[in-house]
Amino acid sequence: MLSRPMQDTASLEKPNDANRFSSSPRTSLDGGVMTNQNSAVPPLAETASPACLDPESLARLHELDPDGHNKLVERVIDAYLKSLDKLVPELHKARQSPPDFNVMRHVCHTLKSSSAALGALQLSERCAEIEQMVRNGQTDGIEGRLDLMLAGLAEVQQALTTLLKSQQ
Repeated sequence: MLSRPMQDTASLEKPNDANRFSSSPRTSLDGGVMTNQNSAVPPLAETASPACLDPESLARLHELDPDGHNKLVERVIDAYLKSLDKLVPELHKARQSPPDFNVMRHVCHTLKSSSAALGALQLSERCAEIEQMVRNGQTDGIEGRLDLMLAGLAEVQQALTTLLKSQQ
């Protein structure tokens, strides 16, 4: 593998124009996004943040589309909810006898990162735990953990559905 030498970033030209950030949204001290008129637009995370959703994670997602014109947050939530329509039935089927631990691992792996991105951190941790158990061949007690994961998933699904409806 070839490596390139590190570029000295201190020698790169940087604009010295005091107004270079004037068209960029800014974050206020209370977490709202400041428009050019200095009025705060509350991020999606502040409008409704149930206990199962981390407001900081939602705020980071909101920062990718601060003015909401692209409806990025809503589209990400919608995609997550649609993925549940496919993954939850797969998980239920995988739990039947004989259990399909590869499907369980796949569903947990998929939900682990997408749940974390939307602020469902506790659900993400449960998914990671189950995924690791399956990888290690430790299936004792997995049913109880799957039940907890599904209960958490239902809570997150309800919270995201409510959040999505509040934005429309």
